[in-house]
Amino acid sequence: MANLVVHFEMHASEPQKLIDFYSNLLGWQFQQYGGGDQPYWVIDTGEGAIGNAAGEPGLGINGGLTQRNSPPPEVGAPVNGANIVIGVDDVDGLMRRGVELGATEALPATDWPGIGRGGYLLDPDGNVFGLISPVLSDGTVAMGAGAEA
Repeated sequence: MANLVVHFEMHASEPQKLIDFYSNLLGWQFQQYGGGDQPYWVIDTGEGAIGNAAGEPGLGINGGLTQRNSPPPEVGAPVNGANIVIGVDDVDGLMRRGVELGATEALPATDWPGIGRGGYLLDPDGNVFGLISPVLSDGTVAMGAGAEA
């Protein structure tokens, strides 16, 4: 068996605040686990995720949101742990929308030759996450065959 990442977890000081943020920004759906008596929510990241409702093999992963048991990370502090990077169609648009919804820009949207266009935000609770697309700002595709988008 390959050692693939199959699930991620995020921590939240105010879970409902992050549920609202990620639902509005990325369309993720959250369902409280255990009938409401546990501070844990299962995250459905949408079509194409492993374990999707259609039962088809997926390329992405779903996750969970749990109550944070310590203060949130301080802005400007080094990353402590892992972060997630989300494949999207419009990095620039979602970066702007994320800031409108309460995120802070951590690394502006940038073209990364041979990789794609990406940027990083801090969500309203200080968790860092990335957005990436294989399409560069000039419309060319950095990953794959390099064809026009």
